[in-house]
Amino acid sequence: MVNAKLAFFVLLLSASVIGQENVIVNENERTIEEVVPEVESEVIITSEASSPRPDDVESVAPVEIIPSAPLEVRSGKYQLQDGLSEGPVDLEAVNIGNDPANGQSQRQLLNPTTTSATNNEYAHIDGRVLPETSYQNNGQSYVITNARLQQIRGNFLYWFYDQGGSENLGDYQRDIHTSTPQIHKNFNFQLPFFGFRFNYTRISMNGYIQFSDPPDHYTYPLSFPVRDWPQINDPSFIGIFFSKCRIGSMRPEEPDPRRPGVYFRMDRDLQTRTDQLGVEMRERIMWDVREGVIGSETFFPKHAVTVTWKNMSFAGGIDNSLFMTNTFQMVLATDEVFTYAIFNYLEINWSSHTEAGGDTTNGEGGVPAYIGFNAGNGTQSYEYKPYSQASVLRDLTGRGWANGFPGRHIFRIDEKILMGTCNKDIDGANLPLMFAPESGNMLGGTIVNITGPCFNPDDRITCRFDTEAVIGAVVDTNRAICVQPRFWHNGYARFEIAINNEPYKWKGKYFVETPATATEKIFFTDNSVHERYPSEIKITWDRFNLTSNLNVQLQIGLWGYKEVTIRPQLEFIDMIETGVSNTGEYVINPQNFRTRENFMHQDMQFGFLQINLTTPEVYKGVSISPVLWSRPIPLGWYFAPQWERLHGQRWSQTMCNNWLRTDRFLKNFASQVPVCPCTLEHALLDKGRFMPDLACDKDTNPTCRYHWGAIHCVRSGGPSAEGSGQQCCYDKNGFLMMSYDQMWGSRPLRSHDFGYTPYNEANKVPSLSNWFHDMIPFYQCCMWQEEQAVGCETFRFERRPSQDCVAFQAPGVAGIFGDPHIVTFDDLQYTFNGKGEYVLVRVDQPQIKLDVQGRFEQVSRNIYGQVNATHLTSVVAASNNSVPIEVRLRPSHSQWRYRLDVFADNKRIYFDRSALRVQYFPGVTVYQPMYILNQSEIVIMFSSGAGIEVIENKGFMSARVYLPWTYVNQTRGLFGNWSFDINDDFTRPDGIISPVDLNNFQSAHRDFAQHWQLGDREVKDIGVALFTREYGRTAAYYNDNQFIPNFIKEPADFLPANRSFDVTRATEICQDSYQCRYDYGMTLNRDMAEFTKNYLASITNIKETNNRRVISCGVLETPRFGRKSNFFFTPGTRVNFECNQDFILIGDKRRVCEENGRWNLPDYGYTECLRNQEYSSRTLGATWGIITAVMLPIVIVLICIGWRILKRRKAEEKEEIDYMIKKPAPETSN
Repeated sequence: MVNAKLAFFVLLLSASVIGQENVIVNENERTIEEVVPEVESEVIITSEASSPRPDDVESVAPVEIIPSAPLEVRSGKYQLQDGLSEGPVDLEAVNIGNDPANGQSQRQLLNPTTTSATNNEYAHIDGRVLPETSYQNNGQSYVITNARLQQIRGNFLYWFYDQGGSENLGDYQRDIHTSTPQIHKNFNFQLPFFGFRFNYTRISMNGYIQFSDPPDHYTYPLSFPVRDWPQINDPSFIGIFFSKCRIGSMRPEEPDPRRPGVYFRMDRDLQTRTDQLGVEMRERIMWDVREGVIGSETFFPKHAVTVTWKNMSFAGGIDNSLFMTNTFQMVLATDEVFTYAIFNYLEINWSSHTEAGGDTTNGEGGVPAYIGFNAGNGTQSYEYKPYSQASVLRDLTGRGWANGFPGRHIFRIDEKILMGTCNKDIDGANLPLMFAPESGNMLGGTIVNITGPCFNPDDRITCRFDTEAVIGAVVDTNRAICVQPRFWHNGYARFEIAINNEPYKWKGKYFVETPATATEKIFFTDNSVHERYPSEIKITWDRFNLTSNLNVQLQIGLWGYKEVTIRPQLEFIDMIETGVSNTGEYVINPQNFRTRENFMHQDMQFGFLQINLTTPEVYKGVSISPVLWSRPIPLGWYFAPQWERLHGQRWSQTMCNNWLRTDRFLKNFASQVPVCPCTLEHALLDKGRFMPDLACDKDTNPTCRYHWGAIHCVRSGGPSAEGSGQQCCYDKNGFLMMSYDQMWGSRPLRSHDFGYTPYNEANKVPSLSNWFHDMIPFYQCCMWQEEQAVGCETFRFERRPSQDCVAFQAPGVAGIFGDPHIVTFDDLQYTFNGKGEYVLVRVDQPQIKLDVQGRFEQVSRNIYGQVNATHLTSVVAASNNSVPIEVRLRPSHSQWRYRLDVFADNKRIYFDRSALRVQYFPGVTVYQPMYILNQSEIVIMFSSGAGIEVIENKGFMSARVYLPWTYVNQTRGLFGNWSFDINDDFTRPDGIISPVDLNNFQSAHRDFAQHWQLGDREVKDIGVALFTREYGRTAAYYNDNQFIPNFIKEPADFLPANRSFDVTRATEICQDSYQCRYDYGMTLNRDMAEFTKNYLASITNIKETNNRRVISCGVLETPRFGRKSNFFFTPGTRVNFECNQDFILIGDKRRVCEENGRWNLPDYGYTECLRNQEYSSRTLGATWGIITAVMLPIVIVLICIGWRILKRRKAEEKEEIDYMIKKPAPETSN
């Protein structure tokens, strides 16, 4: 009943991609088919391409859709019918039980052949005669019905024929027999396999197909890759049953009369085939793979190969053992990018041949057959445990359960081997878990499909993402689903599942994408969402990202984020609309929300739109509904009326002022971030501290919404010790844009977009804290006000001011390239051809630790034989407590898709999706430049500011190390001691300084470089090798102290006299570069020589550029209400000032940047722009001041003079009075 309910729900919510017109679905995007994929119930599949891939070049016509009977998805049932009967056969399904865990299924083999011929229309396909590919249905393109698709998919083995064709042999390979056990076949297409790509194969009677030569003999049990490669061949092969076989015999009662032996057929160009076999093969493979392997929902096969080993006996047995036979089939399908392998095990009666210890009668008792894959050339292998070379190999016929068939096992094999079916018999503490998609938005809601253990319908599935456990649901034997919870961090998270009460045994790594960098799922057609009062907001989405059922109803919700306590708060705000048709577009009318009163959420100023199904089905407690999230958006369009009622018409100014008060209480962070370079040229060459800002990137996103006029921005590669970050933007002239000049200038960030440990606290959440503290204030203070508003100027000049570049110091650079040649930090150039693993840079100080190590392997042979030189093949680095990051050169034949392999903490990582271009690990950021698509350039950035750039070009690898000046006099290793003195570059681990002799390669090799060889044990002052170890290859495997390279510098001196042409050619190609001449003379490889020459020129130019210090006069503020004629700040710059209309300029009208790096002192005072009234008031004040200044002394003088006169008069009067008093009276007579 539960299964019926699930089937009904999926039928309601999902439709097959078949029948969609021009549908393109990204393989990494979630669709409802990933939950429970099934074939559309009302469909006819035409011969035209259905569900094309984005890289298909053929034009695709829409598929005709007509009603037909529904196709039931098998649940533990299948049927094998006799395709040789003349009339219809009763198709009776065989019940094999609902619980595959109960051991071998009770299969009923009525006739183990191909598809039954139910009428004459299909007789030529389902019989024994190979049909003509030119066959047309009365001249019309073949159309496959739903019933026919159900019929052919209800059979176990794919078609193989023993009649027909030019020699009436069908697919039978009569040239394969005991004396000729294998034959060569050309594909005429590219088959990606295990990182390599092949256009041919060799079909072997011994249960495998191979692509390269095997060793002379095998030792049992088999072990791959061959550790002694290249001395001993390491074959590349796909082994469905790798064991020595011989063609067996059939008993008279054998139901399938086709002769024993090996059958082979290629079906090419399936996407454009119109014949019946081509169309049916394409649709059968497509649906078998899509339903059988998670993450393959868009796979569309282009070519297929079917190899069948029928009635194969074991080698070395007695005559009667010929009747002890196995029958198995391999189907390979590819679109030349992805490749899938289907293993069908029909019958296994023996397990080992006599050379492997098996008996001569039953083929038992020895080492069983090898089941698995080997990439060859000593690279990597995959053994299908526990079945391969084990007694449980017989269980292969009852395991797998792909497409509901016991005995069918599916793998994805193009880049790495991924198991598409469950594995019931394996046990351990760390079992590999396959899941899709492998990444999701941090906000949660991604439906994750899981394959690994075999599931029973009643199993209780628990999925644990890091520390948070969620309950999953069983879909079928091979698949379960879990819904990703919300994370508060980005990067890789532990992903584990447990069944019932068992421990978490199945494990993997799930990548969490930040909301700002996650794959964009909801698109805004214009800038209206960023405005204060937009009239409407139009959104679009890919309707097939949710479900292919276009009649389903959706709902659009609004979520918001705030930080008012120590814990971040992401909360639901409002339902924008319910019952929305899945048309892929919708128009939001903000007027509908004017009367809303969200009292609890009015302080949420940014958030997200969310689209999901209106009525998601709850299946076993799990809500099955894909969720689409938008990128972060401001919420002014929704809350503006409420903010207006709360704060008045000038609500943006009030909210900006509130933020300014709050931000002033927070800790100052500007001193923790690196100083911006003055020019874009320097910014691009500082690989350790700055990386491209994805919001303004010259290669992928030149829009620069928040930095108009910029052509490129860079950000600090990781958070500072306080969790903050730096941002530097550059104009079309390549100069730093500063906030003192304009609102679009560079801004430091209180919260880095990557977040900061422990992440689940305010100010530390990836993307969300960055938007809360740095982005939304920019909207409130600047974008929603005028540029010269008080709030915006306070934001620009005080709270988020650009730091000028006066104190910037370009990093030191050292590099290695070619054969190999080394350029140290102090510009010493020398050549070292050691063979093994060596220390390139080592810093071991209490506060700063850095290890950069390189692996050198011998160069390939040239036409004259062995080459006594080495080249760089791998670089690994770690700093402080970061995880080690290794970048390894891939073999030349496996570089068709990825040029370099990258290992983070011993796990391969890839950068082929936009959300994975930048990956952050504790203490280290790893990214692939946005313009690189083939993983040929990788940059490693450590929190200390150290950076490593690894580049591949035409099969050769080079590396550069960038270090800030805090590493001066701290470095040791092959890149020397960075002390600005080449004489101490040859410092050995024991502190002894070897003399530098640039013309003596042997001295540098013996007396210095060889002392920096690494081992598998920690050695004082050298360290321990950090490389990822595979297949037991330790440092001792690569280190060869007996290897003696060529120590002679010039080809004219080490090439024999009869090779004067090579000497001349080296001079013509390389001219004055001895490194280039050396490499050409040794390898005769022009590509390598030219790469060496170009790389030497490149690192030389980088060093010269970094040594050219840009003199900056620093900040020259633009006057308020005024303009500057330019924003340059280098010596010789003349800046003229102007004022806006109705403003009058006072002070200096021109300033000059002088040669000493200072702006000239103003002659008339600092420049200001004043309103007329203010200018008049200030002028009047100045006039009165002048008058006062002039008159006051006069008045004072007059007063003084008057006072002196008055004082003198008073003195005179006093003297007169005194005189009069003192004058004696006249005498009178008697």
